[in-house]
Amino acid sequence: MGKGESTKRSILDTASELASEVGLQALTIGTLATRTELSKSGLFAHFRSKEALQLEVLRHARARFVDIVVKPALAAPRGETRVRALFEHWLPWVRGDVLPGGCVFTTAATEFDDQPGPVRDQLVADERDLMDSVAQIFRTGIAEGHFHADADPEQFAQDLHGILLAYLHAERLLRDPLAEHRARTAFERLLDAARR
Repeated sequence: MGKGESTKRSILDTASELASEVGLQALTIGTLATRTELSKSGLFAHFRSKEALQLEVLRHARARFVDIVVKPALAAPRGETRVRALFEHWLPWVRGDVLPGGCVFTTAATEFDDQPGPVRDQLVADERDLMDSVAQIFRTGIAEGHFHADADPEQFAQDLHGILLAYLHAERLLRDPLAEHRARTAFERLLDAARR
């Protein structure tokens, strides 16, 4: 990795952290310049516009999510073990262990759900890819005989995502000390239902 590429990656790490805290809408080249102590003109040379910066942050955050959540899950044995690994790696992402403000995608989805344009389009594509990945990971559990043959992988993906969204609200907004326990209980119930 060259110096320019390394610098841009470092900038995007900071931009992702900032976006997780203030949202993509509030992320500007100016706010990023303040956080990184770089010049606006230097950052403008990298991104050219607020929208280009937002899209780069989403791409960068997606790559980090894949590295931190998806790839470790895929390294686990097929079936229920892999589904569990996905859940275990996803929880810290939602909790804020990776980005200080928690899941940048959830924040951005709330900001852009009714805002047509390239940022929303990217979020939709990423969300669909994620749900497809979760469903595919669950399908391996069906193929391995860990879950019943007529289980619905897409429903499982939605239900798992719902558990993580509920966990996000309980943990980050409500500061519920039982948030993780409740998420784990819901996850175990979801797995039990899939085994029947």
